[in-house]
Amino acid sequence: MENRKKVAFYTLGCKLNFAETSTIARSFANEGFDRVDFEETADIYVINTCSVTDNADKQFKQIVKKAQKKNSKAFVAAVGCYAQLKPEELAAVDGVDLVLGATEKFKLTDYINDLTKNEMGQIHSCEIEEADFYVGSYSIGDRTRAFLKVQDGCDYKCTYCTIPLARGISRSDTMENVLKNASEIATQNIKEIVLTGVNIGDYGKGEFGNKKHEHTFLELVQELDKVQGIERLRISSIEPNLLKNETIDFVAQSQTFVPHFHIPLQSGSNAILKKMKRRYLRELYVERVNKIKEVMPDCCIGVDVIVGFPGETDEKFLETYNFLSELDISYLHVFTYSERDNTEAVTMEGIVPMEVRNKRSKMLRGLSVKKRRAFYESQLGKEKTILFEGENKEGYIHGFTENYVKVKAPWNPELVNTLHPVKLTKIDDDGIVRFDFIK
Repeated sequence: MENRKKVAFYTLGCKLNFAETSTIARSFANEGFDRVDFEETADIYVINTCSVTDNADKQFKQIVKKAQKKNSKAFVAAVGCYAQLKPEELAAVDGVDLVLGATEKFKLTDYINDLTKNEMGQIHSCEIEEADFYVGSYSIGDRTRAFLKVQDGCDYKCTYCTIPLARGISRSDTMENVLKNASEIATQNIKEIVLTGVNIGDYGKGEFGNKKHEHTFLELVQELDKVQGIERLRISSIEPNLLKNETIDFVAQSQTFVPHFHIPLQSGSNAILKKMKRRYLRELYVERVNKIKEVMPDCCIGVDVIVGFPGETDEKFLETYNFLSELDISYLHVFTYSERDNTEAVTMEGIVPMEVRNKRSKMLRGLSVKKRRAFYESQLGKEKTILFEGENKEGYIHGFTENYVKVKAPWNPELVNTLHPVKLTKIDDDGIVRFDFIK
C-alpha cells in the first residue's frame, strides 16, 4: 500500500482564516492526504497568513523555520491576505515553495502535483479585482465551536486598512448555501456556530454575483435561528452602523443566538473617526450599546480600538479612554496602529511616536482588565449555561457561558463539548470564574 502524504496547517489571524483553512484542509483529505498537527513531520506545510498587524508579518518567517526544522525537504505553501498583498516578500523567504493569492488559495491541491522543493517560491496571485467570486467555508473538528463564513471582502475605504486590497469587494454566500453548511455542521455534534466574514453586517450584497442585496443580515439571522440541531449561534465582529435595532431585538428573544456582540469602535474621538473614514460617530456607538443593554442587561459587548492613529494627540486619546471608561462594555481588543503600504493613513501628518503608541496601548489593556472584571462580578450569583472546551490546561477544563464569561473547573474529560447549567460563584486570582453545577 502506498504511503499517504501528510499535510499540516498553521493559521494566523482571524476566525475567517480558521474557517478557510478548515475548508482547504478538507480539499486535501478528498485528494487522499492525511492531516497532521503542525508540530509533527509532514510532506506539506500550509501557512494561512494575515496582514492586519505587523506582528503577523513577522511571525510568518518563524513559522516557516519551524516547518523546516521538522522536515527540511517539506513543501511549504503560503496562502491568505499577506500572500495576496506581498507575494514577492513571502516567495523570497528561505524555504517557501509556493505563494497563492486570494482567488487561488482554494485550488491549492491543483498546484502541488509535484512536491519537489523550488529554488525560488512560485507565485500565483491575481489582481484583486478578479477576487469577485465567493467560496463558502466553515471550520470543523478544530475546536468545540465551528466558524461559519457567510461573507467575504469589504467595500469600505477605512484609511488604515488593507483588507479590501487583500480580499476584494464585498460579496456574500447564498442563503441556501449558508443554511446547508449550518445543517452539515449540526450533524457533527458541534454545539456552537460563530458567524464570520470580513464585514458580516453587509450580508446579502453580491449574493448572486450582483451588487444589490438579495437578503439582509437580519434575514440571515432569522433563517439560521430555525436550523435544527444547533445549540448556540454567536455573531462575531459587526460594524455599529450595520447592527440594526431589529437584529438586536431578534437576538434578545432568540433561543439559539447568544447575548454577545463584538462591535468595532476604533476611536472614541469623532475627529479621528472621520480621519479613519469610519461610517459612524461615537454618538451612534452609544446608542447601540444602550439599546443592547436595555433588552439584554447581561449581554457581553466586546470592542475593537486602535491607538496611535496619525493625529491622535494626547487629548484625543483621552477622549477615547474616557469614552470607553464610561461605556457599559465588557472587554477591549486593543490594536496598536501600524503603517500599511497603499493606505491613505500612511501619508497623513501627526505621526505618533511608537513609544507613545505602546504606552497608550498599555493603558487601554489595563482598562480592558478592569472592564472584564466588572462584567464578571456583575454575573456572580447568576445561573448560566457553560459549553466546555476540549483542552486540559494545567489540570483545568475551561468553558464559556452563553454571554462569554470564561469559567474553569478541575479537568474532567467527560465534560468536553457538553453544555451544563451552572451558578457562577467567584472569580479566581487569574480572573477566571468558578461555578457550581445546578443539579
